[in-house]
Amino acid sequence: MNAADVNLYLVGFMGSGKSTVGRAVAQRLGFTALDSDHEIERLRGCTIAEIFAGEGEAAFRVHEREFITGGHPAERTVVACGGGLVMAPGMLELLRARGVVICLHASIEAILERTARHRHRPLLNVENPEERVRALYAEREPVYKRAGTVILTDARPLADIVGHVVRTWRREAADFARQPPRHG
Repeated sequence: MNAADVNLYLVGFMGSGKSTVGRAVAQRLGFTALDSDHEIERLRGCTIAEIFAGEGEAAFRVHEREFITGGHPAERTVVACGGGLVMAPGMLELLRARGVVICLHASIEAILERTARHRHRPLLNVENPEERVRALYAEREPVYKRAGTVILTDARPLADIVGHVVRTWRREAADFARQPPRHG
């Protein structure tokens, strides 16, 4: 595979900027931008909240795995992954077999501020969303930190973040392209 065609997977906690940064990076690279949550909603014909309510979180995680294994192009795509996608066993390895993985990181304070306005997040549809964010953050942070290069999104202009992501992707895509094909 040509390094210029290697997919980019953005992982990180909800509210870290994956969708916004993903769209901007894809535009800059001339790639397709996909959001795993939005694609699953489109493919399933219902919202993530409806999937959680009707089928449960475990079923939603199966839909995520299906999307990563075959629900998107294998080249020239930036995928903004749902916040919990890399938590399932084997998912991080699956992403790494398909392209470059970069983790967008934001402080707990920034995440609380960014997610406070959004009621469409089923994991935050609880009595105390701040407590839930803090608990999930503590649980997921170690996985995010080993997922790939970590790029901080707090108090940085979008253009700076996009530039950092593109530079990191270019360097890591060259390394990815030199490796023998992996299957996952």
